[in-house]
Amino acid sequence: MKQKLSAKRALSLVGLASLLFLTRMGPVSAQVITQGYGSDTTIQRATIVSLKLDDAKKVEPTSLDNDERMHGVVVSANDAPFTLSTEDEKTFVATKGRFETFVSNENGTIQPGDYIAISRVAGIGMKAGDKEPYIVGKAVTGFDGEAGVLSTTEIDDNGSAKKVSISRIQVDIGVAGNPLLKPSQANLPGFLQRAAETIANKSPINPVRIYISLFILITAAVVAGILLYSGVRSALISIGRNPLSKKSITRGLLQVIMTSIIILLLGIFGVYLLLRI
Repeated sequence: MKQKLSAKRALSLVGLASLLFLTRMGPVSAQVITQGYGSDTTIQRATIVSLKLDDAKKVEPTSLDNDERMHGVVVSANDAPFTLSTEDEKTFVATKGRFETFVSNENGTIQPGDYIAISRVAGIGMKAGDKEPYIVGKAVTGFDGEAGVLSTTEIDDNGSAKKVSISRIQVDIGVAGNPLLKPSQANLPGFLQRAAETIANKSPINPVRIYISLFILITAAVVAGILLYSGVRSALISIGRNPLSKKSITRGLLQVIMTSIIILLLGIFGVYLLLRI
């Protein structure tokens, strides 16, 4: 009887230990599960890929034309402990975890910790600047354009040929918006942009804030102008009809003028706060 109880207890302890192990390993494993996809052409390992527009079960090398559908990096079937795929899905893509990724020195030397965006060479990453809208992840190792070069290629750089070097580095994969991205100027008039930057004492300024500030300023000026015009007109008519009440009418006119000035100043102060904050 004791032997049976001991056996049951031992099995229970083993089951509990296994459950605790799986519970602890669960989040880690979830980060390194790869998904299989189809592709119209053979895609090399370490290539940055995007989902196809007309078929979300297929991927293609990421380019500047499809970077908004950037999905992850192609890996080998054995690079992750778990892979989800069917017989027709032979291109394995990682969306999380640390994997080798093709990069170039198109935008300069890559240092560990730099964000990686897509370059002008399809499927190849580069150091992200403030103009690229999306990133594939963050560099774990660096690339100086000399050590570890796999190949070179030429790209068009404002009408002239520019030679770039390509390599593979470790990248912490995580497709997201580029934190370094600066808001576009949205074709703002130059004088308006300069005036806003002078008031705010910083650059750049979100164009939406500038347009809202302009609306507030115009509204305050129009309201103050209408109030002032109405007050002066009413005062002149009243004085013409009753000259003896000129003193009280003048006092009322001064109050209207002060109110108009206060409204205009409040509008200017609101614009200042909106641009500065």
